Amino acid sequence: LFFTNRGRVHWQKVYGIPEGSRQSRGKAIVNLLELGDGEFVTAMIPVSKFVEDNYLFMATRMGTVKKSQLSDFSNPRKGGIVALKLDDDDALLNVALTDGSKDIVLVSRHGKAIRFSEDDVRPMGRAARGVRGMKLESHDAVVSLDIVDEAASLLTVTENGFGKRTEFGEYRTMRRGGQGVITIVTSLRNGPVINVKSVKVDDEIMLTSSEGIIIRIPVKDIRVQGRNTQGVKIMDVRTGDKVVGVARISADEE
Repeated sequence: LFFTNRGRVHWQKVYGIPEGSRQSRGKAIVNLLELGDGEFVTAMIPVSKFVEDNYLFMATRMGTVKKSQLSDFSNPRKGGIVALKLDDDDALLNVALTDGSKDIVLVSRHGKAIRFSEDDVRPMGRAARGVRGMKLESHDAVVSLDIVDEAASLLTVTENGFGKRTEFGEYRTMRRGGQGVITIVTSLRNGPVINVKSVKVDDEIMLTSSEGIIIRIPVKDIRVQGRNTQGVKIMDVRTGDKVVGVARISADEE
């Protein structure tokens, strides 16, 4: 399932996506999906079965969240369908697949994080707008969501190549809709937050820069630090370049 910034979802069979080498340019996504002007993919969810007891949990840039049954998205249409309604100044930024009993963590560009139970968000139909998940300060925006795993830690990565791991125990569960707590101190040195991932010590991560540079590093090489810190350098970013993507490679997948 491919979700776009405009709150729409498209289907594509994996065998319909061309396979290429690490050096190949790939195929433009507009050749695979019917996207509108200014529309781009912001989240991808691999699905093998549309089971009733699984949910899609969505978050927008302005802090709205929504939970819908996975089965609501089981009937593909050529031009895609609406996943949630959005205000004109908002955009869908991330989607997670859940079983309905998890804690969710939202993280903002300025380094704030809020953890709450997904039970605080009732299941809604595709046409619904959602509810407030996080209250944002002026000029701030949500950059990512992830599912809390007490056996893992929260990896935070910033634009200038800094990162750190923080134990989930440092984030107390609160009601949705609050401002949350500091998860990383952002500055000119490390830059704003670009993504977070729930990671385990045996995992690896891949970082991608805006100039197409990719590195792969073991999670165990990234220091565990408290919330009120700036992190450490994990990727050398050249002048004018910045980190734009983070992917987790689990030990199980290897």
